[in-house]
Amino acid sequence: MKLPKELINALLIVVGITMYFFIIDFLGLSNVLWLRVVNVLFVWYGVTRTLSYNVEHGKTDYGYNLISAGATALLGVVMATIGLVAYVHLKGGDAYVQQLSADLLFGGEPTANQFCIGIFIEGLASALIVVFVSVQYWRRKMT
Repeated sequence: MKLPKELINALLIVVGITMYFFIIDFLGLSNVLWLRVVNVLFVWYGVTRTLSYNVEHGKTDYGYNLISAGATALLGVVMATIGLVAYVHLKGGDAYVQQLSADLLFGGEPTANQFCIGIFIEGLASALIVVFVSVQYWRRKMT
């Protein structure tokens, strides 16, 4: 059974983000705010792979590519968030979240679940931006 390209590229997003965050956590840098911005590159990579595949195979319809890229990014964000929830709870839940920098997301003292929900919303917002910008860029190659 062949997996859809959106799922394969979403898995690449998750693997990239997971490896990246394990590395920065291992190095003790998980509390550095600007390092979290790098995860956008992994989403961009997965979305670009999906759009590149579509264009190579003659799928140049704007709506199709928007949905395809959106599905890739959404699946990647959802799977990465599920992994984050598991990781945060394995590392100690609320106590682990309190170790992270207060200005990472909320300020104050979020619970582990609030933290993960916030990261999910943040991920969705950045994924939507990446999808829109990428589809606009690839739109020129589709004509």
